[in-house]
Amino acid sequence: MKKIKYILAIFTVLIGIGASNPLVQAETYVYTTQTGKHYFYNAHDRGLSHAKKVYREPLSKAKARGLTLSATEQHTAKHKHRVVVRKMKVKRIKRIHATGNKKLLDNHQITLINHNHPNFKKTDLTLKHGAWAKYGHLDHLNRATAANAMLNKSLMPKVKREPLYVDPTAWHNKRANGDWLYNRSHLIGYQFTGQNNNLRNLITGTRALNDPGMSSYENQVSAYLRMNKHHYVRYAVIPHFKGDNLLASGVQIMAQSIGNNDVHFNIYIKNEEPGFILNYKNGTSRVG
Repeated sequence: MKKIKYILAIFTVLIGIGASNPLVQAETYVYTTQTGKHYFYNAHDRGLSHAKKVYREPLSKAKARGLTLSATEQHTAKHKHRVVVRKMKVKRIKRIHATGNKKLLDNHQITLINHNHPNFKKTDLTLKHGAWAKYGHLDHLNRATAANAMLNKSLMPKVKREPLYVDPTAWHNKRANGDWLYNRSHLIGYQFTGQNNNLRNLITGTRALNDPGMSSYENQVSAYLRMNKHHYVRYAVIPHFKGDNLLASGVQIMAQSIGNNDVHFNIYIKNEEPGFILNYKNGTSRVG
């Protein structure tokens, strides 16, 4: 109980911090050549192997000059997308409600906070400013702090998602049993706001934390928003770090639909992965 109260106290402080910050759009950088027609996310892409000089510049500038994503990286992105789709079909992932995720609850990976009731104040649930999203500044250790939003269908991205390439703190990934241990986990999912390579919106999360953990609840919210353009959901996510640890112990997520309780939860998901022993100080791990 003391641990939960401690998490709630930090959560309350950081919600205030996140709400006071302006909308953050992290600048994305790519690699180009002087005469080439394409840009690259990977400086070591084979398409750059014969270039005399490679330049690093903002993606917005590269697109303004008419450059397009290289064919080699488009192929990589499409391949990864096909792999994800195949895995989803095999798993047949279903929408899971806060009280119905028995697999995770049995493993004590999910804790219901405040009896599953969000802690938003009445002023947090107004539509005075319409739809918005705000991301807290990185702390002194470059860790993500808090993300807040008033979600609506109007914020959802209409362009194809590009590959993730920035590394959040504690990013020491490895493969085991044919899959990766870690994901670059969005605090506010890409499907809601289109934020992608924004370090203020990313943490190093285990597969179990990211999917089915966070994604199960995100998909509920997404389905609700897509039903009606007048649907709004107040949303807040905070990663919890113990001391100076670079790997989050877990994340707390609160969501409340405006005008009803169709979306209504307040949960804490532990950043754990079955079969692994994690070093939360730096993100290294071993099979155990």
